[in-house]
Amino acid sequence: MSWDDAFLPVSRQEMEERGIAQMDFVYVCGDAYVDHPSFGSAIISRVLESLGYKVGMICQPDFRDPESIDVFGAPRLGFLVSSGNMDSMVNHYTVAKKRRHTDAYSPGGAIGKRPDRAVIVYCNLIRRTYKHTPIIIGGIEASLRRMAHYDYWSDSVRRSILLESGADLISYGMGERSIAAIAEALASGMDVRDITWIDGTVYKTRDEESIYDAIRLPDYEQILQDKTAYAKSVQIQYQNTDPFQAKRMYEAYDGKTFVVQNPPSKPLTTMEMDDVYALPYTRRAHPMYDKDGGIPALSEIQFSLTSCRGCFGGCNFCALTFHEGRIVQVRSHASILEEAKKMTQDPQFKGYIHDVGGPTAEFRKPACKKQLTAGACKNRQCLFPAPCPNLEVDHSDYLSLLEKLRALPGVKKVFVRSGFRFDYLMADKDRTFLKTLCRYHVSGQLRVAPEHVSDNVLREMGKPPVSVYNAFVREFEKVNKELGLDQYVVPYLMSSHPGSTMKDAIALAEYLHRHHLNPEQVQDFYPTPGTVSTCMYYTGIDPRTMTPVFVERSPHRKAMQRALIQYRKPENYDLVKEALLLEGREDLIGYGPEALIPPRKENEEIRERIRARKKREEKAERAERQRPGQTPGRTKKRRH
Repeated sequence: MSWDDAFLPVSRQEMEERGIAQMDFVYVCGDAYVDHPSFGSAIISRVLESLGYKVGMICQPDFRDPESIDVFGAPRLGFLVSSGNMDSMVNHYTVAKKRRHTDAYSPGGAIGKRPDRAVIVYCNLIRRTYKHTPIIIGGIEASLRRMAHYDYWSDSVRRSILLESGADLISYGMGERSIAAIAEALASGMDVRDITWIDGTVYKTRDEESIYDAIRLPDYEQILQDKTAYAKSVQIQYQNTDPFQAKRMYEAYDGKTFVVQNPPSKPLTTMEMDDVYALPYTRRAHPMYDKDGGIPALSEIQFSLTSCRGCFGGCNFCALTFHEGRIVQVRSHASILEEAKKMTQDPQFKGYIHDVGGPTAEFRKPACKKQLTAGACKNRQCLFPAPCPNLEVDHSDYLSLLEKLRALPGVKKVFVRSGFRFDYLMADKDRTFLKTLCRYHVSGQLRVAPEHVSDNVLREMGKPPVSVYNAFVREFEKVNKELGLDQYVVPYLMSSHPGSTMKDAIALAEYLHRHHLNPEQVQDFYPTPGTVSTCMYYTGIDPRTMTPVFVERSPHRKAMQRALIQYRKPENYDLVKEALLLEGREDLIGYGPEALIPPRKENEEIRERIRARKKREEKAERAERQRPGQTPGRTKKRRH
């Protein structure tokens, strides 16, 4: 067996060499083919393979050429379509709607390998040739656009992607259960239009009477005209993300077509999670990409371990609630250790496990026992605005896992780089985890995400008050001092989130100044599909409470908010000064200890130009003295 045989077929020749007359499923994906369990396409295709289905991979087809979809001919059961690990629009554009220069999921980081709105384009390509073959769409792009949604890039409310793509079904969320059930139904000979009962799927129908035990969301035409109706729709959807309590929901288009969302799939058990991660992944990008330099995204996760999925953190700007859900699912220690042992045998492994975690690193069980049988609370959060009294705070299992990984032969260091919740850590009276984290799993800097320091903004983010973050930083510094370590907290910060006024942005700048922090990276709020914060951005309404929320919409004022976080950068001076003057904060312009910027930029620029010129002259003189045959201390006259 050649190395290529370890991958699923990517060409008709490979299909025929393996004696396959017809594929059961053809997976069309916007990412390059990486057979690693951090890639959704790899998990779904390997799950289907383990169930006995024959799967072919068409990754990054030429979206301008219909024949690029015809690699394997017509599949027996259907096409599976995904944009890849990212929404294609997020992958292609910055929050300023400028085209990105690289694509980490393409060979050599090249751009242009996938189209904008990849799921829609791929489905349209398929339909040109295969009029009646079932198409099932999934992955993050389809999952978060499953119902009518605000689209930031077109600044409009778009229809469900099920209608825009012409697909037959959506498998949303984590799709192992739903794709297996869909495959079984199709294999039994059932028409795809009759597959209407599977959890974790969205279907369309023209027969409203066939939709049973369901909540009717505001109609598409209504939410187009009424932002309050849109916010109400998001509120209902947000209240029905739990697989144990969620109701079926549907929305009407022109009163004739209905898009129906079934409740989410049930969480995987630990045994089922282990089975998924034990499938025969090569953990490699396909060799056909070697000539182009491989796939950059793989280097980020090749030596990382996924220990969990799901998150009960509930940040409003995060799509996890709508995609993975709030109930944490975990792999066993044995499963993770087995993967780590295989990792140590990789010739490229240098002894460093880059990460052990998931959406939130230290979450290793559901928030409370009730979630195992009754699900997550509909109108309450586990950590916000304060930890729930029923929350079971326990780091012992994660500590035990990290200890076992550290002890593996060939492992020099185990890092924890997944986001972790400092508010969950502070709710733990036992500081063993923090001490262990500092001693063994941090390399100088620990990145955490307070996001902001204004409690007004944090409330709209669904994050804890800044006092919790401040207490965590004090504990972190105290522990490192006890351990004799010189380590620092590096905060992730976000500008222009709904609720953030210019006063809040200035307060954040003052906080950074007081604490001598100089953030190198700042994230502007990005209104992506499937988040509560995106609903706030579009409607000016908090869908949790249906109350108004301030939204900064001016690009120039948003630029000022961002500049304030990095007020030390010379190129931000004008924006920072304008913001301070706008808010009457001239007290922050000057030379005093509280000032953010000096009063006269021109003088500083002159001084900087003088310093730069002197450096150039000194460098030129040194170079001249070092020329062969040159008498020290003298220079030759330059010929003109």
